[in-house]
Amino acid sequence: MTIQHAVYLDEERCRGCTSCIRSCPTEAIRVRSGKAEILSDRCIDCGKCIAVCRRKAIRAKGDDMAVLQEFDYRVALPEPALYGQFPQPVDIDLILSALLEMGFDGVYEVARAAELLAAHVSAHSGQTGTPRISAACPTVLRLIRMRFPRLISQLETPLLPMELAAVLARQEACERTGLPPERVGVFAIVPCSAKRMAAHSPDTFAVPVLDGAFSMRDICRVLPIHMRTLLERGAPIPALRTAGGEGLRCATARTAGEGERRLSADGVENVIHLLEALEDGRVPDVDLVALSACACGCQGGCFTVENPHAAYMRMEALAQASDRAGEQAGEDITPLLEHVRPLQSLPSFLLDEDFGAAMEKQRLIQELEGRLPGLHCGSCGAPSCHAFAEDVALGRAREEDCIFQVRAKMQDLSVSGGIDDYLPAPFRRRTVRRG
Repeated sequence: MTIQHAVYLDEERCRGCTSCIRSCPTEAIRVRSGKAEILSDRCIDCGKCIAVCRRKAIRAKGDDMAVLQEFDYRVALPEPALYGQFPQPVDIDLILSALLEMGFDGVYEVARAAELLAAHVSAHSGQTGTPRISAACPTVLRLIRMRFPRLISQLETPLLPMELAAVLARQEACERTGLPPERVGVFAIVPCSAKRMAAHSPDTFAVPVLDGAFSMRDICRVLPIHMRTLLERGAPIPALRTAGGEGLRCATARTAGEGERRLSADGVENVIHLLEALEDGRVPDVDLVALSACACGCQGGCFTVENPHAAYMRMEALAQASDRAGEQAGEDITPLLEHVRPLQSLPSFLLDEDFGAAMEKQRLIQELEGRLPGLHCGSCGAPSCHAFAEDVALGRAREEDCIFQVRAKMQDLSVSGGIDDYLPAPFRRRTVRRG
């Protein structure tokens, strides 16, 4: 399946400044011929590059809401992070009712699916390695597949709550309306580019179970208008909410079971450091590791509009005030999980399909890296000297793209300051002034 990334480059805005290449946790960005390039097979849609691009040349997109018109019945799947996107605490039933006012025919809370999934995972917790890894985050799941495949067996479940919500919502809608599944449109309202990517290119299903994913930012532009309309109308707000506090907390970090020892990390750099420690066996006495690639969990996604720390506090307040466990918390979802595929490693860092050729390229990489200065300056358009050496071995760059390699080959041009005059000031050789 071809990955449909939500992160993309606006070439007209890009000036090739190289600020993005250092922020990418999987070294998926290069700058060539004055423009950034995103390596599709390495991008995990974490959105880090979006935050550092000052010219807003790297962006993320949700689906166009015009796609709603292609279906006879439309169901909205609001991620719980949506509830924290308002300056003042808002009744969740009002938010769900406003979604119906926008043009959806039904709503199904992702928080409700999160509770069902948590109950299933709790009942089958003995089937994974220790410590268990909890990650309702497609960025973390893809990161594990790429860089830490030995940890796949420790994942509680590869299934995302929004994917389970999509399966259940479509099933309920078909039973209620009598429509065939293909006439029911199921759309998630997501806080980040990674979940939009997961909606179209799932890791766990052979074909997508969602028909699209709308940016939370786009929804929040119009949702308050419909909320005000409902309040001005003065009619009673129907009780649409079905999830309790545990489901709401999946927007921050999943709670551990009673008596469990939990360790959590948010922010992709912190997640990588913790995964490295897990892989090396340096995380003792822990039962559960909860991971989220964005700061403050889903509240820090690139599609959100509120300060993530303020939104996090609102979500915690909502969760603490919700003592309901969810109407369907005891429902057995095991039959619905039969088509979930086990996660497989992604060979994104594969040098060559042929083992001998791969070993030769690895030798070339080590040899070239040994000749490079190790400054990781980014002048070559790669994020590090190792990445540049890899690009040369794979034919994506030339050795002469490194300005220090050029200097070494052009020493015969030395006059006055020599070839150092062509280097940026921080990298010139130090000269001793006399007198």
